[in-house]
Amino acid sequence: MTPARTASGNVNVHIEGEGRVTAGEERTRTASIRDVARAADVSYQTVSRVLNGHPSIRPATKQRVLDAMAELRYRPNQAARALVTSRSRTLGVVLGSRGEYGPTSSLAALEDAARERGYWVTSAYLSDTRPETIRAAVEHLRRQSVEGIIVHAPQVRVFDVLAELDVDVPYLGLHSAERGIAELADDQVHGARMVTEHLISLGHVEILHVAGPQDWIEAESRMRGYLHALSDADLPTRPPILGDWTGDFGYRAAIELSRRLDFTAVFAANDSMALGLLHGFRDVGVDLPRQLSVVGFDDIPLARHGWPPLTTVHQNFTGLGERAVRALLDAIGAPSTAPEAAEAAPEASDVVPRLVVRDSSAPAPSPGR
Repeated sequence: MTPARTASGNVNVHIEGEGRVTAGEERTRTASIRDVARAADVSYQTVSRVLNGHPSIRPATKQRVLDAMAELRYRPNQAARALVTSRSRTLGVVLGSRGEYGPTSSLAALEDAARERGYWVTSAYLSDTRPETIRAAVEHLRRQSVEGIIVHAPQVRVFDVLAELDVDVPYLGLHSAERGIAELADDQVHGARMVTEHLISLGHVEILHVAGPQDWIEAESRMRGYLHALSDADLPTRPPILGDWTGDFGYRAAIELSRRLDFTAVFAANDSMALGLLHGFRDVGVDLPRQLSVVGFDDIPLARHGWPPLTTVHQNFTGLGERAVRALLDAIGAPSTAPEAAEAAPEASDVVPRLVVRDSSAPAPSPGR
């Protein structure tokens, strides 16, 4: 059939099931799945199978379809696919804090791990932990049709509120042993025990702990690891100093603690407070680490540039994101490992925190020194 010409001279081309477009418009019209099928010389069902990662597609056919998608700049309509399949391929994240290295790195790792499996991540930040704020965050994510939710809000009360809500999609906590991934919570305890045992191995018997804020799951887990290590070594414990994760708090704590110095080591629950402690103790003339050792947790990029460089616990945030996304997709009932990511998925041993020894820890000073 000879294409008809319009009064403007453009050629009318009939696209089955999609009305008419003119040849002059084809460059600007969004490509459809049928356009891709024609360009790749396959059925549109085959294109659909490629989009959904169906294992029956031959590699050569898959590549032809992918090449056609690239040439036509085809973008799947996620909203339309969600209506047909009831799968939005979107995961939600509830964030209890932002700006700090740990939460920022965790969110990036979650997004990378989800994207490798064909999922996107949308997040909702909690400005506070009032029930209405938590409820609004969950409702926001549900309006995005998320298939599951990862809760990276380490306050205990967030989970108390979630337990009372009718959350009709699977959810898990990033560091919650009770409603989340127990191994990740155990990693926090293990890392804190490891760095405390390092100080004990250096001969320290009077070890202070500057903890994170009360009610924070990570702070409580790291405190437990510290206490377990002291208990196993039959060493005295002291009441922890409750901090706020900031370097400013660490600095102020060091100024106050330097007035007595009846201890030889400090374990700070994160690197920011540990770096603040180093700064404060240095400013009042404490000889680090000959007179006093300081250690942290997280291994943030600045840790190696402290004065002295900070001994700390390294967390593999990439592995953490992989493990969390796999666990959530398993709970959803979706494939948790994409074929392309199967070989790259980290082993459990790659996720476990490891001790990084630098110059801020040294043998305990001898009595009277």
